[in-house]
This record gives sequence, structure tokens and C-alpha cells, in this order.
Amino acid sequence: MQDHMFIVTGGPGSGKSSLLDALNRRGLASMPEAGRAIIKDQVRIGGTALPWADREMFAELMLGWELRSYHEAARLPGPVLMDRGIPDVIGYLTLCGLPVPAHVETAARLHRYNRRVFLAPYWESIFTQDSERKQDPAEARETGKAMFETYTRLGYEIVELPLSGIEARADFVIDSLPETLLSAT
Repeated sequence: MQDHMFIVTGGPGSGKSSLLDALNRRGLASMPEAGRAIIKDQVRIGGTALPWADREMFAELMLGWELRSYHEAARLPGPVLMDRGIPDVIGYLTLCGLPVPAHVETAARLHRYNRRVFLAPYWESIFTQDSERKQDPAEARETGKAMFETYTRLGYEIVELPLSGIEARADFVIDSLPETLLSAT
């Protein structure tokens, strides 16, 4: 288990990436989200591993990305905030009504993060769609619920982020991190 690695999860458009950017400006390390980068790359190369084309392949690419991020973050000192994690792949497949392959469950069981997981709930006033984020508000809400259920089932403690400005959310996360880890940054 990597106690210094903290997941930030939730539905699309819930402010995860903006929060992580604010925490980076305060000197905390983070790992980027897989989904948006994979979509950009697949569109650029004409690939089909997209959530609107081949969801299973998209999930496999996300798993590979999250495994790489996990190993990279494991080598960093101090707290590392992860923009999603391996269990998000399970949540995604479940949300899509697709079977979760045994190797994905095994990856989530073997590669553990800090027990505390930050969940960014759906927030109507900040939700937007763009060329990579095509989900509607209902799917964004359902994604948040799927992530809550997945992480809970896997034994994580969910800490819901407040619906507040980015800096207040960043303060909340920092206040929630163990002091011993913060002194390592």
C-alpha cells in the first residue's frame, strides 16, 4: 500500500483537475488524469479506443495509464494526489454495464492507495461539456455514484469535497492530509 498517494475522483466536470492544479501551485505533486489524455491521443491518431467507440479498449488504455502513474508516484516523496486511480477503471466499466475483467480487479487489489479518497461530487454550476467531455449532467452524476460505490466496495474511506471555490477546496484537502506527509514536501 502507498499511504502517500491520495486519489481525487468523481464525475466529469466536478473540478478535480482545477483542484489539482491549485494544489500543484502550492507545491504538492500530482499525477494527471488518463481519460482526457487518451481521448486526445486517440482522436489525433484516428484510434478507436474512445468512450464513444470502443469502451473496453478505452478501459484497457486507462488501466495501463493508471498503473504507470501508480509506479511513478510510488517513487515520489511526500503526498501525491492522483487524478483518478486504478479503481476508476472498475467504476467506468460498471457504469457502462460492461464486465470487469479479473485482471482489472487484481490490479485494484494489488495496487492500493491511501485509504482516504477524495470525491468531487457533481456540481451543476461548474459542469461543462467540451470535445473530450461529452457526458451529460445525468451521466456525470452517475459517474460520481459509481466511483463512490467502487471505492467503498474496495475498502476505501470516501471524503466528499465541499462545493466551494478552488482555493477553499485546496485548503480542505491540505487540512485532510497527515501532517507527517506534509512535512516531507
